[in-house]
Amino acid sequence: MPVPETVLPPDPAVSNTSLRALLHGLPGVDEVGAKARTADLSTRSIKTGAKARAVDLAIGMIDLTTLEGADTPGKVRALSAKAVHPDPDDPTVPSVAAVCVYSDRVAAAAEALAGSGVKVASVATAFPSGRAPLEAKLADTRLAVADGAAEIDMVIDRGAFLAGDYRAVYDEITAIKEACGDAHLKVILETGELATYDNVRRASWLAVLAGADFIKTSTGKVSPSATLPVTLIMLEAVRDHYAATGRRVGVKPAGGIRTAKDALKYLVLVNEVAGDGWLDADHFRLGASSLLNDLLMQRTRLSTGTYPGPDHYTLD
Repeated sequence: MPVPETVLPPDPAVSNTSLRALLHGLPGVDEVGAKARTADLSTRSIKTGAKARAVDLAIGMIDLTTLEGADTPGKVRALSAKAVHPDPDDPTVPSVAAVCVYSDRVAAAAEALAGSGVKVASVATAFPSGRAPLEAKLADTRLAVADGAAEIDMVIDRGAFLAGDYRAVYDEITAIKEACGDAHLKVILETGELATYDNVRRASWLAVLAGADFIKTSTGKVSPSATLPVTLIMLEAVRDHYAATGRRVGVKPAGGIRTAKDALKYLVLVNEVAGDGWLDADHFRLGASSLLNDLLMQRTRLSTGTYPGPDHYTLD
């Protein structure tokens, strides 16, 4: 895809009209082509040796997530223990990348994960709707960071985006990015509500230009969540932005990725579309709650030839 003529963040005085011209000047997405390409990549076979390495890579890219109203400090501590040692009987299993929780559970996660290398992520900013005043979102972000969050997963104002108020979305992302301080910012597009692939491309570029460290497909609370074609479009955006600016932005598909087979399809997609520069936890994540157990089962099968019993791993 050709890179937009303007690839650097707009000047603070830029108008919404200028942002509209930039985003609507992007080439339209070939929906049929995107679906066909991801369908083709989904059929790629991976040899057994490479599959074992890919399973470990996928485990190390997981943001192990619990985002329920019934989350307790005890549940967060238990999930954090699993994040560090996914299979207590096998110390060769890598830790996951992060544990993702609501902002009021960050302190419990940070305490449990201290010194482990596993990051704490928090869905501050009125997740999953995004419907709250900016002041509340900023306060939530600052509290989460103060309590130990190394990453903030914010959700964009889809109402503003769909109404064409791109400057409002841009300004909110930049304000929350500033409130993050040293913490990384993942910007959730909620692609299931954006209606078209063209909107996914526009939202991806808007978030990247506003300073996102990652762009993320979904909250997992809206259907459809992550899909391969949508992730393809997002990977193209970060790839082209990197080619133009040298700044590498990560991508995180989240929601509905439940099996090792699904996870490996995403890794193939990353390698083919963006390249191996994105094949690490600093630039690609998998947002999931149930995926880890299936990856652990596949890992055991690849090493022993048999699946473990269904009660071998804890349910998250």
